[in-house]
Parts: sequence; C-alpha cells; structure tokens
Amino acid sequence: MREIYISTDVETDGPIPGPHSMLSIGSAAYTADKVLLSTFSANLETLPDARAHPKTAQWWASQPEAWAACRKDLEPPEQAMARYVSWIKSIEGKPVFVAYPAGFDFLFVYWYLIRFVGESPFSHSALDIKSFAMAVLKSDFRHSTKRNMPKRWFDDLPHSHVALDDAVEQGALFCNMLRESRSQR
Repeated sequence: MREIYISTDVETDGPIPGPHSMLSIGSAAYTADKVLLSTFSANLETLPDARAHPKTAQWWASQPEAWAACRKDLEPPEQAMARYVSWIKSIEGKPVFVAYPAGFDFLFVYWYLIRFVGESPFSHSALDIKSFAMAVLKSDFRHSTKRNMPKRWFDDLPHSHVALDDAVEQGALFCNMLRESRSQR
C-alpha cells in the first residue's frame, strides 16, 4: 500500500492542547510524486475551559487576516475531528503525518484525535520536515531551517498562517525534498 503524505498545519491560541485550543487545522494529502490528492480544513470552537496564552494572543493581534480566517465557520472539535478521520480514511493509501515542525502540530492533532474521536489514523508517529532536511542536507538540526534550505525546494505558494495554505505549501516542500533525496540514491 502506497504512503500518502498528509501535510498538516494547525493554528492555536497557545503552546499546548488542553489549557489552550486548536483554532484551525489544514491538511493536504500528497503522493510521493507530489500529486495533491485532496485537502481538508476546519475551524474549531475553543475548548470550554481553555484560555489564550498571552504571548500567542499578542502574536494573533499582529495577524488580523489570518485570525479572521480561522474564526469563521466554527465547528465543535468532536465534529471537526470526526470529519478529519473520515477524510483520512477515504484516501487510498497508508497515511503519514508530515509537518513543520511536527513536534508542535502533531501534539495538537494527536491530542484532539484521541480526546474527541478515540483513535489516530497516524498511530503514534509523525514525520518532521526539519529533521528530514537535516538528513538530506547533511547538516546540523539547528541549521536545517527554511532560510537555509535550497530555494529549489520551494514552490511559489503562500505561507499565510491560514492552516490549509500552510499545509499545501509545506507538503509541496516535503515532496520536493523527497524527490531530491531519492534521486541521490
């Protein structure tokens, strides 16, 4: 069964789930050869007892367009995450969670999946684009940032802090890296 790379980006109102909420999720399902199969997005209602982290709220105040985008057409988390699992299961292939940074995005997605759906189609694993860049570039982890990545890896796609835009952009980046990595074998 072929792997399907589910590039995912989340927007949140703080650093961890529970005390803070996932505001928006966007995912783009790519094949290894960079065919965009399908996308998913949802804006979520905040958790009942959660509060925005002051530093995150300050950052959001500087991003009015992205804030407005993630606060329209809100869904209860249990509804959004159930739709997300159904969407993933509708795609033929083995889903692989991909993000930049995966440590942050996967933390929220996994927590929300287990809390509201009781399962994760990704099991317990996620592929981190920055870690993959470290391997491909044969560099140190701290040097494997987007500003140090080759320009040829980037398509002309927006990074708007709208979850779906960022998921599409990061998925294309990952596929370009994967192609180059495999061509070096």
